[in-house]
Amino acid sequence: MPIRVQNDLPVKEILEQENIFVMDEYRAAHQDIRPISIGLLNLMPLKEDTELQILRSLSNTPLQVDVTFVRVSSHVSKNTSTSHIYKFYESFKEVRNRKFDGFIITGAPVELLPFEEVDYWEELKEIMDWTTTNVTSTLHLCWGAQAGVYYHYGIDKVKLPRKKFGVFKHHVRNRKIPLVRGFDDVFYAPHSRHTTVPEELLQKDERITILADSEEAGVFLCMAEDGRKIFVMGHPEYDRMTLDGEYKRDRAKGMNIQMPVNYYPDGNPDNKPLLTWRACANNLYTNWLNYYVYQVTPYDLYGTPF
Repeated sequence: MPIRVQNDLPVKEILEQENIFVMDEYRAAHQDIRPISIGLLNLMPLKEDTELQILRSLSNTPLQVDVTFVRVSSHVSKNTSTSHIYKFYESFKEVRNRKFDGFIITGAPVELLPFEEVDYWEELKEIMDWTTTNVTSTLHLCWGAQAGVYYHYGIDKVKLPRKKFGVFKHHVRNRKIPLVRGFDDVFYAPHSRHTTVPEELLQKDERITILADSEEAGVFLCMAEDGRKIFVMGHPEYDRMTLDGEYKRDRAKGMNIQMPVNYYPDGNPDNKPLLTWRACANNLYTNWLNYYVYQVTPYDLYGTPF
């Protein structure tokens, strides 16, 4: 699938080196089709890493995807240059009158804070409310999934006794749902979080359908409103070295961080990690774009009410 991005977006060159079809603005403007419009609210601190991971994940269908990077105005990023953010990102105020086929809300490193103490919580609530009328399907990732479940359904996260960190085995629970079509009975996905949403509370809420879970990591994937809201509790978009970078960064700081489980061959952090979740991640994003965005979105986003 061609991904349409700004001509000078830094990660564009990396995507092209990976033979991912990236279309610049000029070429996209001369194609007589309507691309799928996806908004990405990037709350992660290393924004360029997340841009690359998400764009890579969106690149496996024949659909043309037009991605708009969105930022909150109530928080200043400390890990990405201001020039990059203001050049490539639009504020929520700038996009609030637009409609999107799909929208992605990423995780954020604020999970140990109560939601109400996050400095951009009020703005995020406004955004999540806006998605119910301006977006066909919203994909929430990790902390973004916990925030979405809390805001929309009142189910709060709880602190884990130990960080859930590594690559975990999951099982599909409801194979009739198109979002997990093509998944293996057992699949792997990364997690990196200090909190969780209790499975028993998700199970009790009849508005929520659990699609995949793990004996070790809990619920991985659930959805509501026939896929208009999708919640992914892990990080299937992570690349091979992301957990390695987190582990070695925290270890260098002297933090009491355990080695990510099921990640390094022979449990040796000097070994190159095995990439065991890419097929699952590609399948998840492809199914989302096909069955919950492309198949149900109107051709005229502004002429047909959601």
